[in-house]
Amino acid sequence: MSETILLDGSSLTRAQLVAVARGGAKVALDAKQLERVQRAADFLADKVNCGEPTYGVTTGFGSNADKLLGAHRVRDELPGSRAEAPEGTLLEELQHNLIITHAVCVGRPFGADVVRAMLLIRINTLMRGHSGIRVQTLEALTAMLNAGVVPVVPEKGSVGASGDLAPLSHLAIVLLGGGEAFYEGERLPGGEALKRAGLEPVRLSFKEGLALNNGTAQMLATGALALHDLEHLLDAADLAAAMTLDAFAGRSGALRPEVHTLRPHPGQTAVAAHVRELLQESTLVDIPYHLVPHFKPWTAEAWNELDDQALSFDIGWNWVPANQRHGREAFYARFLPFKGGKKHQPQDAYCLRCMPQVHGAVRDAWAQACRVFDIELNAVTDNPLIFPDAEGAQFIEEQVISAGHFHGMPLALAMSYVKAAIPVLASISERRLNKLVDPATNDGLPAFLTGNEDGTDSGFMIVQYTAAALVNDLATRAHPASVYSVPTSANAEDHVSMGANEARHVLEMIEDLGHVIALELYTAAQALDYRQEMLNAARRLAQRGGWQALAAKVANAPREGQPHHEQFVAEVRQLAGALSATSDFHAGADVRRAHAMLRKHIGFLHRDRALDGDVRTVCELVRQGAFHPAHAA
Repeated sequence: MSETILLDGSSLTRAQLVAVARGGAKVALDAKQLERVQRAADFLADKVNCGEPTYGVTTGFGSNADKLLGAHRVRDELPGSRAEAPEGTLLEELQHNLIITHAVCVGRPFGADVVRAMLLIRINTLMRGHSGIRVQTLEALTAMLNAGVVPVVPEKGSVGASGDLAPLSHLAIVLLGGGEAFYEGERLPGGEALKRAGLEPVRLSFKEGLALNNGTAQMLATGALALHDLEHLLDAADLAAAMTLDAFAGRSGALRPEVHTLRPHPGQTAVAAHVRELLQESTLVDIPYHLVPHFKPWTAEAWNELDDQALSFDIGWNWVPANQRHGREAFYARFLPFKGGKKHQPQDAYCLRCMPQVHGAVRDAWAQACRVFDIELNAVTDNPLIFPDAEGAQFIEEQVISAGHFHGMPLALAMSYVKAAIPVLASISERRLNKLVDPATNDGLPAFLTGNEDGTDSGFMIVQYTAAALVNDLATRAHPASVYSVPTSANAEDHVSMGANEARHVLEMIEDLGHVIALELYTAAQALDYRQEMLNAARRLAQRGGWQALAAKVANAPREGQPHHEQFVAEVRQLAGALSATSDFHAGADVRRAHAMLRKHIGFLHRDRALDGDVRTVCELVRQGAFHPAHAA
């Protein structure tokens, strides 16, 4: 049985929005709040009966606001006019025409989740009782949502002030029996969709057309869904970065809590803590440099032990002779003089070291947008606003107030911030991916993460190309729409937000951000396999064959009788002892769980194979949230 969410106009959450939009939850209307809804509608009807001039009720809209509606239709007196009069009064015709003439969006239809979210938002804001809509009209809108009638709303056509007029008109026109709608998977005329759902079309009364189409529901719906999706990608990005850091056997100093107390941006400290948690139990992070071998191509003579002969690589180190250690004696007193995969430097590249600062700044952009959107979810955003119980009011202008709550700039600027943050997160993810596949920067892993013994394998080379293309595409779409207003309605609406475009762009960009993060996870898993197997192969070699077996893997080693031979033997014995004393080399517990989840679906790349299926799979896993701890266990 599906969940039912009670709407009162003041307590709708983003989680509830997602439950209705994507989870099929039903909605119910708070009975006490419906009394306020009807109170405003009755007040408006009374003022109309008294002949009070009211914007959008007895006047035209926008630049037609100075046109008062008469008692009869002047056009009936025009030569050649039709004898039959339109059904209903001029006031009803005004509301009807507002909807049918404003439903002019173009492009692909929004997904059902966006449209259901729009319907939910519109119902919730009308429940506040400041819009003048009748209870029966609001109940009809609710019945349409609960019945699964999904109006066809093309994506493009809103300038974000006066609200999302055009897309909301596509919602409302179906309520009138017009337009188009999806019902049970079929695209139908709006009236037919209502009929199949057992619903009747509605005739609008005073201000109801304006109440239905004047608001921020499209930008709010698309933006809220985007923020929901981005929240999961923020965690996935941290996980991908943690897996990459483990694969590099990187350094954790830049994550330490005492570091981040000195610059306590909320997102930054949260990311550092999250990545520390992901890396708990890792024996790769902060490993001594000298223990990490570098990759060497496989040869038939590489391994003697039977189980090691299944390995597809060889390993090695370079010894640093004593006469090349001048000025670095203190360093070599602490670290053994073997150069393997890790460079002797105290800090990682920015894409690893500055992960908390970059990921954290994106989290802060997301958090700011959430704050704005959570307010808007329970705001009244149409115009004019009706205050039937205003104390001391002498004139209608004190109870029916024209304002600008339909202006989407608060949402637009919040989305501009997120829009700029998305390619930043994608870019640092791609930089980590690139570092993993580049033999000049991947700390001893194979080029493109493949053995390539015969020179025929490309490995993960082109995975990075795809990530680079996505980052460029995201960057070119990050220009803020909110900075470029195009006046409308004969300059009566001379500054608009373009927030609908902004939020739609963000929702579209989220998908590609997920793809980039998925590609990093895919690549990091391959790199992590290599790093763990190479280190564990070195450990087994030292345990089984002692220093002699290990010495055979060291280049630049002096032979017996040559200068420094005894020193080399003493130092390689120390290396063998350090490796023998270690337990299994492995990633952090949460990283291991995520790696295992990926390996359930995608095998290690031993040799080149078609990667398109792998890429589709990992992208879908990220989209579904499969790497979330609740799923990766």
